[in-house]
Amino acid sequence: MRLSKKDHLYLVDGSTYIFRAYHALPPLTRKSDKLPVGAVAGFCNMLVKLMDDMDAHDRGAQDRDIKSSPTHLAVIFDASGRSFRNDIFPDYKANRAEAPEDLVPQFPLIREAVKAFGVAQFELEGFEADDLIASYATQAAKSGASVTIGK
Repeated sequence: MRLSKKDHLYLVDGSTYIFRAYHALPPLTRKSDKLPVGAVAGFCNMLVKLMDDMDAHDRGAQDRDIKSSPTHLAVIFDASGRSFRNDIFPDYKANRAEAPEDLVPQFPLIREAVKAFGVAQFELEGFEADDLIASYATQAAKSGASVTIGK
């Protein structure tokens, strides 16, 4: 997809949304199989709010002839595993704890939810969300589009 000066790209750091959702809500489990779903629920609520805000802004933009409402939305995720930063600095994130055990099974559910919302999502092995966001934002800006990075 090629962006133009008329476009406004909104990029969401999906990994940040996941951890914010996880820590903001009490633990929730699916009744049928006791699968943890609190982060899924929180993430979906955050994404719905963002999309509602974008729609409201878009309606207001039409009323006021504002051209800055987002035309494109994408959620960017960290790929699991090592990134190129580990090759540069072997101790990169060495002191960071692993993701909580009850959060790990929610990662694929969140990706499925983003797909169900019809929102574009990207991740690339060997790169973190921040790397991809910087790359997409730079490319969009070079094409003349405006960019918003949501965290």
